Amino acid sequence: MSAKKQQATSEYSAKNISVLEGLEAVRKRPGMYIGSTGAQGLHHMIWEVVDNSFDEAMAGFCNEITIRILPDHWVEVIDNGRGIPVDIHPKKKVSALQVVMTTLHAGGKFGDGGYKVSGGLHGVGVSVVNALSTDVRAEVHRDGKIWVQDYNYGKAKNKVHATGKTTRTGTTISFKADPKIFETLDFSWKTIIDHLRQQAYLNKGVKIITVDERSPAEREKDKTANAFPNSYYQFYFEGGIASYVKYINRNREPKHENVFYVEKTMDDVFVELALQYTDDYTESLHPFANNIINPDGGMHVAGFRGALTRTLNNYARKKNILKEKDPNLSGDDVREGLTAIISVKVKDPQFEGQTKSKLGNPEVKPAVETIFGDAFMIFLEENPRDAEGIIGKCVLAAKARQAARIARDAVLRKGALEGFTLPGKLADCSSRSADLSELFIVEGDSAGGSAKQGRNRETQAILPLRGKVLNVERARLDKILTNNELKSLIIALGTNIGEQFDITKLRYNKIVIMTDADVDGAHIRTLLLTLFFRYLPLIITEGHLFIAQPPLYSIKKGKEMTWLFVHDELEEYKKKHGISDAELEVKDAEESTAEEVAAEEEKAAAPGAKTKLNIQRYKGLGEMNPEQLWETTMNPQTRMMKKVAIEDAEKASEIFDILMGSEVAPRKKFIQTHAKNVKNLDI
Repeated sequence: MSAKKQQATSEYSAKNISVLEGLEAVRKRPGMYIGSTGAQGLHHMIWEVVDNSFDEAMAGFCNEITIRILPDHWVEVIDNGRGIPVDIHPKKKVSALQVVMTTLHAGGKFGDGGYKVSGGLHGVGVSVVNALSTDVRAEVHRDGKIWVQDYNYGKAKNKVHATGKTTRTGTTISFKADPKIFETLDFSWKTIIDHLRQQAYLNKGVKIITVDERSPAEREKDKTANAFPNSYYQFYFEGGIASYVKYINRNREPKHENVFYVEKTMDDVFVELALQYTDDYTESLHPFANNIINPDGGMHVAGFRGALTRTLNNYARKKNILKEKDPNLSGDDVREGLTAIISVKVKDPQFEGQTKSKLGNPEVKPAVETIFGDAFMIFLEENPRDAEGIIGKCVLAAKARQAARIARDAVLRKGALEGFTLPGKLADCSSRSADLSELFIVEGDSAGGSAKQGRNRETQAILPLRGKVLNVERARLDKILTNNELKSLIIALGTNIGEQFDITKLRYNKIVIMTDADVDGAHIRTLLLTLFFRYLPLIITEGHLFIAQPPLYSIKKGKEMTWLFVHDELEEYKKKHGISDAELEVKDAEESTAEEVAAEEEKAAAPGAKTKLNIQRYKGLGEMNPEQLWETTMNPQTRMMKKVAIEDAEKASEIFDILMGSEVAPRKKFIQTHAKNVKNLDI
């Protein structure tokens, strides 16, 4: 053990553990502490324990963290930090380890001498994990001994006791989440790998080891494991967030060679920032505070954006790229195609909510503005070729923005959304209450006709789209607004788009994408999802976007009609009714006439008859009559719909880049990798 670490270990003791209050409310309202009791909350349990190890790493006392996913839903997190103090707490009169593990708001964050920087309330996380687990074991290596304590439903089962000798320091926390609290106990290997890779970029020089030791049966249940088939991964990045930017941009064409990077401390705020421009049309910004992602931004984002716009305008005017008569570059202009990582570390972070979605520390804004602004101007001066690529991208974006504004003003002029200029193909609903109204975006005139006849005219509007819409991943806003199909959709939504987007003007509470259950339908659905994700993201994040689930099969026995919505349901139906493949005949709905269906039913009804069961396969919505479409897909009482959500914005952006972007090689690799996982593909 180093002299520095040995001294720090002795200084970090029970007196550094402050206590604010008890633990009782956690099990009653777990969502307040971990966000949800679904899969997201389950994985948040791991992050809370791992964050404690990263606190040790940020303090300079830990450089290796191991996460093991064990059989029977156990998780183990091991670090080589100083180890949680085990001596007697001066106020609680029990071991400091027990205080940390069983008392809410107890940890090294609230007093002096523990941590200068952490991921927020250090003591909250591990005690919440303890409260929401059936069993927990804490093992601490420090002072030459191995100290252990076990817990059951948040309460200590025994006293902290030494079980042996050790030559190292560190903490091991093992836990098993409570099945009475969580909707699932099945971990996603992909979610774990993605999160820990990100953390490795944010903590350069820290080695992170992940091990999947689940049983084959448990691993088989995890469908995401196919993306990362190995059971052992190790991450270690000396380049930190500069390497992270390169990783995010690996499928994009950069506009300049060198990645900008700066790290500096000002007024006790540590700022680390990296950026690079690509040929994309959207911004990819990832802000972090004390290693915790802040999807809603905050003061660090405000400081960065202000300094970015000001610095690029100053440089462009200084080099006479922007003439005196030219307007300044706007914030939208300088953010087009930008990939940036902002990582700040502050002593007392002020987050909005336990999930830490937004950073509120006012002192962070001037620190980021000054550090980034000064360093970025030097970067532009010292790298003229990189500066040329950056400014050229921004100027081109400004010209496109002007063209888009002209197009938008022509399309969405004042009064265009008042009802009298709604697109002619839109069959609107009679209700003027957005809360009650639904818009079905339907593929083609045939399906549109069935939907218009089968709908509830009071609350359901139908907008048929003709053919494949524009791929907006490869187009700017001006191109979108001159595309007739997308123009009709934007006018129907009522929100406007781009700078003038206003979610409060949305004319329908539910926007439902309803396409055919075939390859073309899937392609059109993906094109529409790209539009919403890139240009209308609030419609997704505020829960307004849905995907309809039309049936794949129908089976009629006498007067009873059975609808099957996924291919696996057909297999279950065959098993339930003892039907072999030889007795099964699946016909496309359009291939079967009414007379053929009636004849097959008559044969099947004959005593002792052994005939093939006739099943209709629906590939197009237009193959169903209006009553069937209403019953299966549009009736709020019986329909199935998927709500579109964004769990990981960075990952979602990457997938859209791969599938819809201009680079062919990443898309080809993606298809080759995932081709074997596709079931029942209709070609």
